[in-house]
Amino acid sequence: MDLANRLLNQDKRAAARLITMIENNEPEAIAIISELYQHTGKARVIGITGPPGAGKSTLTDKLAKGLRRQGKTVAIIAIDPTSPFTGGSILGDRVRMTDLYTDPGIFIRSMGTRGHLGGLSRATMGAAKVLDIYGFDYIFIETVGVGQSEVDIVKAADTVLMVMVPGLGDDIQAIKAGIMEIGDVFVINKADREGADRTKVEIEMMLDFNHSDWRPPVTKAVAMENKGIDELIENIEAHMAYMVSSGGYLERRIKNCQAEIIELTQQSLLERLLGKEENRAEIRGLAEKAAMRQMDPYTISNQLLEKMV
Repeated sequence: MDLANRLLNQDKRAAARLITMIENNEPEAIAIISELYQHTGKARVIGITGPPGAGKSTLTDKLAKGLRRQGKTVAIIAIDPTSPFTGGSILGDRVRMTDLYTDPGIFIRSMGTRGHLGGLSRATMGAAKVLDIYGFDYIFIETVGVGQSEVDIVKAADTVLMVMVPGLGDDIQAIKAGIMEIGDVFVINKADREGADRTKVEIEMMLDFNHSDWRPPVTKAVAMENKGIDELIENIEAHMAYMVSSGGYLERRIKNCQAEIIELTQQSLLERLLGKEENRAEIRGLAEKAAMRQMDPYTISNQLLEKMV
């Protein structure tokens, strides 16, 4: 049985194989996704983001277990940072979620960023489509945890869960212009620590500037002790219900698809431009002219674009 049929028949090995092929940019995997694209769009994609050390992996683990108790199936894509020197990745989330591997209703895939900015792996969207075709009810995408560069998650998720921790203080102000604005649901994890109530008040005050009809709920949780998880799931469900009733669900998916199309086109143009040795040599020559002030970068860029189009 080919990979496409195996995926439709919920073969986890086929899903894992296809995700690896997508990471390696193999044309066969792209062709399979294109063929089965009409089977996507059913899973609820939840982005989980927040500063490093907020306990995102533990929270993801508990959320997955909570949804499993409701009879839902869950796929987890855990993004880990990739070394710029070796290209290797720690993939620590896989270690922290080992007890989920025996559950047939859960699939976990760790992916390295491979130098892709924005807190996501370049292959994340393709992996999510594979898991959507497979038939999972929920797909969690847990980002690296690098701060403001994680805003890309909003382009991939139906609901963005922002995980905070007590004691951030002025750090909340520092990250306000970045990840604070993309949260649909907020949770203060490790709420047994001193300062949890203050952190909640600070977040609520920032949300007072939110002019949307949806005001993100802010709850406290202690993921290690499984406290606040059920309420958090209720908040995620409430956001989804609001998005559907307000028409925002379809609008967000249209914007997400638009962003993905633009990114894929940009990648293809770059690969077409840099894929040939003669093009790279030409760019090197043009760069030398720019360095010696014989040509300006704007004219060079337009010249290259005209050549490609």
